[in-house]
Amino acid sequence: MFRLFSIILTIVFVLCIAPPQACADVPVSIQQMQLSFAPLVKKTGPAVVNIYAKRVVQEQMRSISPFLNNPFFNQFFNAPEFGGSTRERIEKSLGSGVIVGSDGVIATNHHVIKDATEISVVMSDGREYTAQKLLDDPRTDLAILKIDAKGEKLPVLELADSDAVEVGDLVLAIGNPFGVGQTVTNGIVSAMARTDIGISDYSFFIQTDAAINPGNSGGALVDMQGRLIGINSTIVSSSGGSLGIGFAIPANMVKTIIDAAQHGNKVHRPWTGMIGQNITSDMVESLGLKSAQGSLVAQVIKEGPADKVGIKSGDVILSINGKDIQDPIALKFRLATIALGSPIKLQVSRGGKLFEVTMTAAAPPENPPRDETLIKGANPFSGAVVANLSPALTEEMGSFASETGVVIYKVEGGTASRFLQRGDIIVSLNGEKINSVSQLNDLLQKHDKMQWRIQLRRGQQVINLIVSG
Repeated sequence: MFRLFSIILTIVFVLCIAPPQACADVPVSIQQMQLSFAPLVKKTGPAVVNIYAKRVVQEQMRSISPFLNNPFFNQFFNAPEFGGSTRERIEKSLGSGVIVGSDGVIATNHHVIKDATEISVVMSDGREYTAQKLLDDPRTDLAILKIDAKGEKLPVLELADSDAVEVGDLVLAIGNPFGVGQTVTNGIVSAMARTDIGISDYSFFIQTDAAINPGNSGGALVDMQGRLIGINSTIVSSSGGSLGIGFAIPANMVKTIIDAAQHGNKVHRPWTGMIGQNITSDMVESLGLKSAQGSLVAQVIKEGPADKVGIKSGDVILSINGKDIQDPIALKFRLATIALGSPIKLQVSRGGKLFEVTMTAAAPPENPPRDETLIKGANPFSGAVVANLSPALTEEMGSFASETGVVIYKVEGGTASRFLQRGDIIVSLNGEKINSVSQLNDLLQKHDKMQWRIQLRRGQQVINLIVSG
């Protein structure tokens, strides 16, 4: 042991020929070399829980005839007497969660408890509780649960300011990978503000090389002070296991969803009344920019907040409340973490000239009223629920489309399920522009032809259909 210690001191002496500041963190004793994450794990681990979700799924029963398993014949014979019945099956899933409130409030991922009919929470010490769902927000892939601990003391993780996290910071990932039980891995923050992951509407992730595997979803990413900096959410992997590329939803977004769950169980996000698009390298010079950073304003909604403070199509949003904006998704994320009634200060570039504008964070108006209507009858929209678009509905559905017209709110079956999708906007029917749900209903009732000419907008794509009646 003495010889080993002498060798270590010799190495340290050689290294310290460099300037003193270069050797400030070099261990000079056996005690300093025997560092451990154990105290940090003891502090944070108890607040990370296992989550078991049960859901009921409909399963098609095997038909008594091979012909009746054919989709074509099932249209006509989907009934028990023809072997086309369904049965219920219980499906189970597992994940992780983090206790963020002493009253039993738990944060996890939406995909961990999606469609769950029963949710169980198991503590690291074996205590088990039934959880109720306070809020489920698919757009951020976050969900807030609550358990009744009946007066028992619960461990809680404090939320850090995720904007203060830096690339290179040491982190621990705690969760329940593959259902083997609570597991701790360590790594560093590999990158910040990853916006091109595309797994939710608000993709703005902390990237880490701490091992994250299936079952870790909803678990904690903690800093060296034992604070929650993110909820582990997804990985990039070709095998299903960890390849050192994991992503966590930042704590600042988690805090927003927790606050929403505790104040009305509904997420209210600020509306600016502008639609953004990415800036390509070809646009940089013409926009008077130094690099392809920022959100280009593609459209400004008339009389919306952006219009009222003078923002115009072609402007570039560079920062919001002092935080740099890389692209429209980053702008969307930053807006979603701002409380209603708070100021929104935007730095804007117009032709290379910078200026600032300030607006107040306000909820999008639902004008006109959505007028949700289930379409029935012998027509191509039968089985679709349609609604009038408004700023509120557009924000709710995560659309960047103009806030006017009629949208397919959901598809419940029928003829509509053959070619319509949630989010499709009905542009025209038989050559007539569709402006409202009532107008669409009138046209469907008056139609007496054998063909329907339909134009839809699906994202950036325009679809023209001819459907025989």
